[in-house]
Amino acid sequence: MRRTKRYTLKGGANPLFHIYQTVSFWKTFKNTAVIEVSRFVPFVRVKNALYRRLLGMKIGAGTAFAYKVVPDIMFPEQITVGRNTIIGYNTTILAHEYLTTEYRIGPVVIGDNVMIGANCTILPGIEIGDGAIVSAMTLVNKDVPPGAFAGGNPMIIKPASAKG
Repeated sequence: MRRTKRYTLKGGANPLFHIYQTVSFWKTFKNTAVIEVSRFVPFVRVKNALYRRLLGMKIGAGTAFAYKVVPDIMFPEQITVGRNTIIGYNTTILAHEYLTTEYRIGPVVIGDNVMIGANCTILPGIEIGDGAIVSAMTLVNKDVPPGAFAGGNPMIIKPASAKG
């Protein structure tokens, strides 16, 4: 089970329809502007500085977010990425999910020396261990152990001892 905290609105209201009861409009507006600008910034250090200073993300030294990566717009402060990690082109990192009866928030922790391929989606409450490799177009819906190779939808994990 992913590490998420569940919330419901009074009266069973659809949380996405009532989004600004769960997160501030101005926070979401600011985060959207920062993320949209950062998606196209070609300088990794500038992009990381914007994410750290304006969104509260924790990002290790030497980490690179490729072109068009989308961190969570509502709760980016829930995202931690270790050192020397690569997040591939057009990947989405979610720290929240809205369902018809509830919404969930959970931290995403990506370790050191991790390689995440292009067009991946990482769901809330996930941990990806140090040295793991996630292939392109993977839906990361459960934890990936350190050193493991993971890929596909549904995601299949090949442990570090089985790589090679």
